[in-house]
Amino acid sequence: MSYVEVPGAQVPIRMWTDPASVEASAMRQLHNVAGLPWIKGLAVMPDVHYGKGATVGSVIAMKDAVCPAAVGVDIGCGMSAVKTSLTANDLPGDLSPLRSKIERAIPVGAGMHRDPVDPDRLYGFPVEGYAGLWERFDYLADEVKFRRERAAKQIGTLGSGNHHLEVNLDNQGAVWLTLHSGSRGIGNQLAEHHIGVARSLSHNQGLVDRDLAVFLASTPEMTAYRNDLHWAQEYAMYNRAIMMALAKGVLRREFRKAKVTFDTEISCHHNYVAEERYEGMDMLVTRKGAIRAGAGDLGIIPGSMATGTYIVKGLGNAAAFNSASHGAGRRMSRTAAKKRFSTRDLAEQTKGVECRKDSGVVDEIPAAYKPIEQVMEQQRDLVEVVAKLKQVICIKG
Repeated sequence: MSYVEVPGAQVPIRMWTDPASVEASAMRQLHNVAGLPWIKGLAVMPDVHYGKGATVGSVIAMKDAVCPAAVGVDIGCGMSAVKTSLTANDLPGDLSPLRSKIERAIPVGAGMHRDPVDPDRLYGFPVEGYAGLWERFDYLADEVKFRRERAAKQIGTLGSGNHHLEVNLDNQGAVWLTLHSGSRGIGNQLAEHHIGVARSLSHNQGLVDRDLAVFLASTPEMTAYRNDLHWAQEYAMYNRAIMMALAKGVLRREFRKAKVTFDTEISCHHNYVAEERYEGMDMLVTRKGAIRAGAGDLGIIPGSMATGTYIVKGLGNAAAFNSASHGAGRRMSRTAAKKRFSTRDLAEQTKGVECRKDSGVVDEIPAAYKPIEQVMEQQRDLVEVVAKLKQVICIKG
């Protein structure tokens, strides 16, 4: 489908979904954003749903301003994927031992490494530049300085919620690794700190939603936020790169005889800020639950824990600020999912997938998400499908 345009106070709201299907609370947020004095454009992805301040699944373009809540509290959250030389025939009938070995290599949930991961001992990890990440730690907000040791031990860990690591098969039977994670606790702390700072600024006092507070260009607060933002985005990128290296190591050990090789990794943020130019104007574009889909850009769009993932190539649609959805998007809250579904429902809906099937992940049940096929259909003018993957192992926190 092409987009539907809904009138907004300052800019129209371009929606790649039926406006009638969007929950009322999310529509209010979209109208609040479209009324901000600094906004130049708003594109809404088909996986849109309610979030903090700004909806998840929205792309917001501003001139000389940025809204930290329009990035989200998991700065730099995104996905990575890599195709391996393994095929379905190489995999054992019982996948639970492989799942357990990956979980031992990569802490999940609130877990962390006992000691920081040594990047020099990782297969295929891009070591160059990694030391610079930690050299810049002392330039972050004072409020997170005491978290250095924890941040060092958390890098290379999955987290919880909808974060996941999967072993997948494509339609030709090739094995892929995919994972979804962000900047862990340190990114969350930085985001919450700066959202609080933005709320206190005088130019934000009359906003309809205090969570939509912005930083303005050429101010100390904007400089401080962008410094910490870029650091957290880089931390998130390395977090995924370390986990991918650890997962590759497990496959190389477990399938030693097969001499596993790996294609070039695909990686994309879906909670971040970028400087981009549209209609002859330099803008700060925030993607919260959206990936960049410029012409030829490779991206990753997952469904739920049993419905697979799409590898896509961007079509460069400027009306959407060269963006696409970051996933299927929730259609019910975690609380609602826990009330409605049982572990029996979870086991039924994840049949054929080696994964947790206990009460701790009922809120991630496939039925709590929008159908990924519908989401992909609604953004045919944003991306083309390169490969469709189906998970055989799904690891969650």
